[in-house]
Amino acid sequence: MSNTAANHFDVAVIGLGPVGSLGALLFAEAGLRVVAIEKDTEVYRLPRAVNLDGEIIRALQPLNLAETVNAMMQPLRADERAGFTDSQRNWLFGGRSVAMGSNGWQPANMFDQPELEGFLRATVQAHPNVTCYLGYELCDFISTDATVTMRAASADENLNVAASFMLACDGASSPTRKALNIKWRDLGYDQDWLVVDVEMLKSHELPNAVLQICDPDRIHTYVATKDPYRRWEFQLNPGETRAQMLEPQTIHALLDSWAPRDSYRLRRSAVYQFHAAVADSWQAGRVMLAGDAAHQTPPFLGQGMNSGMRDVINLAWKLPLVLNGICTPALLESYQAERNDHANDLVSWAVEMGHLMQHMAATERAQKTGKTPPEMRQTSRKSGYGQGREQPPIRSGVVVVDQVSNEGATGYLLPQPKVQDGSGNTFRFDELLGSGFALIANGPLRPNKASATLMEVIGIAAVDVSTLQLLEGKYPEQLNQGEVLLIRPDRLVFGHTDAHLSIDALIAALADALKLSPEHYPPGH
Repeated sequence: MSNTAANHFDVAVIGLGPVGSLGALLFAEAGLRVVAIEKDTEVYRLPRAVNLDGEIIRALQPLNLAETVNAMMQPLRADERAGFTDSQRNWLFGGRSVAMGSNGWQPANMFDQPELEGFLRATVQAHPNVTCYLGYELCDFISTDATVTMRAASADENLNVAASFMLACDGASSPTRKALNIKWRDLGYDQDWLVVDVEMLKSHELPNAVLQICDPDRIHTYVATKDPYRRWEFQLNPGETRAQMLEPQTIHALLDSWAPRDSYRLRRSAVYQFHAAVADSWQAGRVMLAGDAAHQTPPFLGQGMNSGMRDVINLAWKLPLVLNGICTPALLESYQAERNDHANDLVSWAVEMGHLMQHMAATERAQKTGKTPPEMRQTSRKSGYGQGREQPPIRSGVVVVDQVSNEGATGYLLPQPKVQDGSGNTFRFDELLGSGFALIANGPLRPNKASATLMEVIGIAAVDVSTLQLLEGKYPEQLNQGEVLLIRPDRLVFGHTDAHLSIDALIAALADALKLSPEHYPPGH
């Protein structure tokens, strides 16, 4: 492990929003010494994220926080719809909620960000491996080949700390990204939107749904968030100002067609620029970007915060391997390789949804005026999302690249069924995997001596499902067909055996992909 001097840490996390807080917790639980620096003493109170994916709740299971966080959620109601309507809110197309996703939790969950963020931050502050500095703003930093030194300041104190790595979760305007002169790839969406949260005060007839209203007069979104709250998002029309839109009378007028004014209380409102962009580089030496500092997305998929949390989940198992000397720092090059394409997929999909709303609104306007509807503007997105999978796969990095396809398991999260062992105990499947790598087989495993050594060095558990009974969900088809799956700590499938890849070759491929330190390879490798 790195230098244990009082002012030297393994990882410095800059920013304790939901993404930074989750990162700090995951690093700390992995045994790393963490310093967290946050300029605000209180959590952010204006409207931001409202949807948490089941995949993120799943990632909290090893922290024993999943059930607590899940209790803060309101899963999408039974048969709740999400889709597009015309100006009169007549249903056009979309989908319906499902009771349980492949991750073992409800796929989409509504929540109140200050509640979740406050809980995560408090948990960070209470963790023995984390030193928190709230009310301190990062002033500058210097990254060398060996360490990152940082200077931060509060209203009355200067702070100097050092860490082996620094993770910047400092938001869309990221001072860290700007200090590193990292540029943006603009993905073609810049619109100002008014976001309004209300508290419903009495019974109402608002639908339990997520609706994209393609109104030619004003495109807007309605979200049935956690009861008793509801959210609306209204695109600003040309000539409208932020100050004008934030006037209570303006907001009430926009909501009049939805609910009587005495049925709700205005809770909070803000005007945001919905922007689509991805950073050219996510890492500069020992400094890495995560969350909005690395990618920004319009909110139409509810993936902004979730994507940021995937960033830190990705790093949470890689940094310990590097800091403990198991892997070389070259492993960290896989961070951007894996997360960039994945985030780009989701941002592009959200942009396409924004363009689709505009297209549908323009089509309705054309129909009313007898004009020819416009052609649909499409963005570029890769395959694998929107085709029955909850998320796109990773296609490069620590994965058997040749196995990644829309139909396969490699590159995707392993499904998490509920299972029962021979003693009648029931588990979510991840509980049997431990917190590291795992080889999953439908029967006994017989790796050779070199592979057994690598399994011990890397920390690969062997899991035999032949003695388990499936209660809910399913395994990947490859497992049912007798193949062996190799799973990463973040539950992504690294690869599986096939006609060309034996168990031993699969384990060797993982060692190579991890950039294992040379001294840890068995003799003769």
